[in-house]
Amino acid sequence: MASTRQDALRRRSVAWIVSLATVGLVFDGYDLVVYGTVVPLFLRDPQQIGALTPAVAGALGSYALVGVLVGALLAGSVADVIGRRKVMLTAYAWFSVGMALTALATTTTAFGLLRFVTGIGVGALVATTGALVAEFAPRGKKNLANAITYSGVPLGSLLAALLAILLLDAIGWRGMFWIGALPMVTLLPLAIAKMPESPAWLASRGRLDEARAVAARTGVELAEAPVEHPTAAVTGGPATVDPVAGGRAGFAGLASRVYLLPTILLGLLSATGLLLVYALNTWLPELMGRAGFSTNGSLAFLLVLNGGAVLGALAASRVADRFGPKPVVAASFVLGAAAIALLTVSLPLGVLLAFVAVVGLGTSGTQILIYGFVATYYRTNVRSAGVAWCAGFGRLGGIGGPLIGGLLVASGIALNSIFYVLTALAVVGSLLTLLVPTAESRAALARRRAAAPPPAVEPAARLVPAAEQR
Repeated sequence: MASTRQDALRRRSVAWIVSLATVGLVFDGYDLVVYGTVVPLFLRDPQQIGALTPAVAGALGSYALVGVLVGALLAGSVADVIGRRKVMLTAYAWFSVGMALTALATTTTAFGLLRFVTGIGVGALVATTGALVAEFAPRGKKNLANAITYSGVPLGSLLAALLAILLLDAIGWRGMFWIGALPMVTLLPLAIAKMPESPAWLASRGRLDEARAVAARTGVELAEAPVEHPTAAVTGGPATVDPVAGGRAGFAGLASRVYLLPTILLGLLSATGLLLVYALNTWLPELMGRAGFSTNGSLAFLLVLNGGAVLGALAASRVADRFGPKPVVAASFVLGAAAIALLTVSLPLGVLLAFVAVVGLGTSGTQILIYGFVATYYRTNVRSAGVAWCAGFGRLGGIGGPLIGGLLVASGIALNSIFYVLTALAVVGSLLTLLVPTAESRAALARRRAAAPPPAVEPAARLVPAAEQR
């Protein structure tokens, strides 16, 4: 009976956490993609925020992503110290205010500055959400839970495209940005009431009484586990090993011998994925417009792109939970590369839209899988920093996406050539994925580099969420 009650509490808690986190990332995705829906308007009407060239428009698209980089790295520095919940609540308020102020901008300079400021809140949210969700998700469903959550980003992109089709003419670009400020009066109050702190994080900080209280309230199981050598979490130790017991925390832990190489590769992998995501989300409407489609028709391609990302990532995450995320991420990149290349072929509209949906899986959908890959790759006391690194360093690619797209469009090269450049980038993403060491490879690396046997450590009882026992 007690077990049934605990299971019900756990399901209800996970449902609330995943739902709130997903809605947060819906607004996150809306924030970052709504600009792409208004770029054609800005290019054609200098009365909005000033005269823009394609190159300047690409730069404006990148300012928000510079803010995301800064916000993600800042969040990674503090979320493993002050907790995931505080950072996420602050991020909700921050980017809501940023969107409201952006809606009031009247000059290119003010618009760009406010996009940067808003991006800081977006980055903090993206960098922290994966860690919190992974620490509450049940074992065997962590990739699925993260895929559902991070599907909020392309869902927000899809929402931006859909609302632009329906409302842009009626409410203008300022109205589109006001919609992005709604979390302040909707999501934030709910999150304050319903989003708990992670028991895994509380236990890792030695706040065991608080961890027990949250566990009792949320139904999360806590087990007593012995403190093990720091490498045990990655060397196939027993199921009750405390994943937070040893090793440096935060970014210092990422620089350790065990994690340094995979951290570099995962950062490059995320940068490649986000370059593709933001190049397409910013410039696909303009590219399809140049291919002869109407304004609404071009926005429809953006809608299909992000719809394919959501559905594809959810399906692929189930496979990732069974076979591991690495081969699934590599295969998704390959599918995306093939689909982008096929956009250069003259095809019936229905077939073309189907390939655009596959492009969504191979770009935005793959990035969702990457976040799940990273969130389950690291131990608890470096997990938030690992996700922050992935989101932050990856934004270098996100910054480059709108810029590279703008430069390619401004250069006047053939439309097919632009798609071939994006195809090559997807192939690079697949190759980088294959280079990331598996858990077994990390274990072997740790053993080779160990200069001495593990120091003797007296067993000590530590609280470990059952979901962390891998």
